[in-house]
Amino acid sequence: MQPIRTFNVSPSLPQRLEPLRKLAYNLHWDWNVETKDLFRRLDPDLWESSRHNPVLMLGTISQARLSEVVEDEGFLAQMDRSARQLEDYLQERTWYQKQRGQKQKEYYAYFSAEFGLVDCLPIYSGGLGVLAGDHLKSASDLGLPLVGVGLLYQQGYFAQYLNADGWQQERYPINDFYNMPLHLERNPDGSELRIAVDYPGRIVYARVWRVQVGSVPLYMLDTNIEPNNAYDQDITDQLYGGDIDMRIHQEIMLGIGGVRMLKALGYNVTAYHMNEGHAAFSALERIRILIQEEGLSYTEARQVVASSNIFTTHTPVPAGIDLFSPDKVLHYLGRYAEIFGLNKDQFLALGRENTGDLSGPFSMAVLALKTATFSNGVAQLHGVVSRQMFKGLWQNVPVEEVPITAITNGVHARSCVSKSTQELYDRYLGPSWSSAATDNPLWERMDAIPDEELWRNHERCRLDMVLYVRERLVKHLRDRGASPSEIASAQEVLDPNVLTIGFARRFATYKRATLWMRDVERIRRLLLANKDRKLQFVISGKAHPKDIPGKELIRDINHFIEEQGLEKQIVFVPNYDIHIARLMVAGCDVWLNNPRRPREASGTSGMKAAMNGLPNLSVLDGWWDEADYVRTGWAIGHGEMYDDPNYQDEIEANALYDILEKEVVPLFYDRDVDGLPRRWIDKMKDAIQLNCPFFNTARMVREYAERAYFPASDRYHTLTVDNYAPAKELAHWKDNLTAHWYDIKIKDVNVSSEADIKVNQTVNVKAKIDLATLTNDDVQVELYQGAIDASGDIINGVPVVMDYQGEDKDGLGIYTADVVYNTSGLQGLSLRVVPKHKHLSSPYEPRLIVWAQ
Repeated sequence: MQPIRTFNVSPSLPQRLEPLRKLAYNLHWDWNVETKDLFRRLDPDLWESSRHNPVLMLGTISQARLSEVVEDEGFLAQMDRSARQLEDYLQERTWYQKQRGQKQKEYYAYFSAEFGLVDCLPIYSGGLGVLAGDHLKSASDLGLPLVGVGLLYQQGYFAQYLNADGWQQERYPINDFYNMPLHLERNPDGSELRIAVDYPGRIVYARVWRVQVGSVPLYMLDTNIEPNNAYDQDITDQLYGGDIDMRIHQEIMLGIGGVRMLKALGYNVTAYHMNEGHAAFSALERIRILIQEEGLSYTEARQVVASSNIFTTHTPVPAGIDLFSPDKVLHYLGRYAEIFGLNKDQFLALGRENTGDLSGPFSMAVLALKTATFSNGVAQLHGVVSRQMFKGLWQNVPVEEVPITAITNGVHARSCVSKSTQELYDRYLGPSWSSAATDNPLWERMDAIPDEELWRNHERCRLDMVLYVRERLVKHLRDRGASPSEIASAQEVLDPNVLTIGFARRFATYKRATLWMRDVERIRRLLLANKDRKLQFVISGKAHPKDIPGKELIRDINHFIEEQGLEKQIVFVPNYDIHIARLMVAGCDVWLNNPRRPREASGTSGMKAAMNGLPNLSVLDGWWDEADYVRTGWAIGHGEMYDDPNYQDEIEANALYDILEKEVVPLFYDRDVDGLPRRWIDKMKDAIQLNCPFFNTARMVREYAERAYFPASDRYHTLTVDNYAPAKELAHWKDNLTAHWYDIKIKDVNVSSEADIKVNQTVNVKAKIDLATLTNDDVQVELYQGAIDASGDIINGVPVVMDYQGEDKDGLGIYTADVVYNTSGLQGLSLRVVPKHKHLSSPYEPRLIVWAQ
């Protein structure tokens, strides 16, 4: 029976408890120990059963319990403290205010297909989403004028359970938005705020929900409304669900709908950040608005958009990039080509690396790279991989100079460090440890934390994890209809006093979740041989519903456990989520990660473990390649690359066993007369002191602000003054530059020295260049010097800007420079011409370069 009217019923609270409502609807409670304890204190059982959802708690808690706490002075005092802390947090003078002062009004929009913020908002699948959530939290801590943009999924990502054969099954619980910490955005007259997005033959509508993340609003679109048809209502149904048509529907809604939503909300965004290529269609919509509403030409509009666009790639392999067929792109987005005045091949070229391949697919990553002037990978090694992957977009630019930089990921400290460990750091390091930079003197106080206190705290965290794993496993077995003996056995899994290895991540095959199982006898020996030096594993993670090889890895692990009779030493914890992750990174003793280098873009779970004092045991990939892997853990291998994956698995599995047998296990069980593993505790302290301040989103978001947001926002303001006059001038300059660039001729390069020179000897170089119709103001002439590799190419070249000396009698530009080589060996020299303009983000923005032949 359909209702004739609906009502949104809010929790009814006594007036004295009204502060709970504001606290519940701001996710600041997730990283504020006082507030989280307050809701746990209100009703511990309901807190757990609600998946730590204070809004649902307030809507279902008994009036009798509310009447009790109204009379509880201790509870009221804690509530008032929490309310003051939130108010103080929202009002405090921030890092951003100190950096930017009273500069012009600006907003930064952060687009992401998923956001992992809290356990009770299951709209994320893994590391990308949790990173996006942590990005918003640190943006709030720093006071950035940032807004998040995403999709609100009715079913989110799937809930995982295992059948009797250990095979992953999926459930899709329905998210009840009205009992989540979400606000439905409304118009001034009280009606729902809705935006409209054009799809072929129809318009799709979406309403807007907001989740408040400290001072940062995250706005999410929801299409599950009338008058949308059933298919369109499902656009925001499942994260990464459906087929390729549903994927392009979702990415149109995220990118194009996201831009329209921000406009409807009244934001004048000055910098747009695309977190992965899913939101790249936002660039097309921004260009359309500037053409149709501001009267700019296509090239002028594209210049404004690119100058204020930022793109972060998380993908280390081409297979991870969203690709759409040309026909599909033209079907869904062909109207943009008409608006832009482009033919179909010119339009499709926006998403093609090889624009001459007229049948090639349309790449979302390429579209993002071509419509942004700041692009980055998420670790230094990932930056190297990304430059290699996308070097074809910058023809003739040395790969190390391809303008894709790197900003190493971090994690939000107050979200991932356990409560008791945070309190320990607060006592001995001071409350600012969670955002303190690497050079802050407070890190010198790590030695002030007593070894025994740090160790006993960690043992409590391990016990908490073991008890939770047992409870979770028992529930899973009961839901599966397991026998009483299986359930009784599950209540005894793991030993809270045994060295515990944690492995939890997405079950993609390159992460090699079963590498530790390669030699059955060696792993059995480690697990069982010495009753005084035992080892155990806690494993968790999901495979994508369509990833059959990933599901097979999960089944193989569960078969191995059963076949080897290792149910008490190895546990696979179903339905990995933020809550399980936080327990594991605090309660395990070592964090294991063994991907195929260099396919791990970053790997943030290991950072979370390190912040809790866990040493990492990992292949040198992602973030671990940058860490001090000697003092804060152990490295599997030395960063080697292999052509034969089977040989690589053999070598690295043996290295893993050797490290466990000879280093990890002995160090953990080496106890002094007080029963303390002093040298292990030293490694724990190093893990905290050396990793916490750097692999932290406080540092990461500051870096994004200083290197990307501030410059992009300033460029936007610069280019849009006087009715976009600077943008128009720059766009026309680029058109002229492109039309005449290949008329440039390097006529003569005269080098003063012979082939044999001495170290630190000055070499004078003079060049004559025919700039044709261009001028010296349009170009920068550089010498390019460096060592010569085995194939005869300059490697790790260094540019030296040449000085313009005017023109000779033939109208050729004369340029001079001196170069010096400070190392011996075979060295090389070349000369190049690159564009120059005061409004360019870099010389490589126009993708033009001329080299001496």
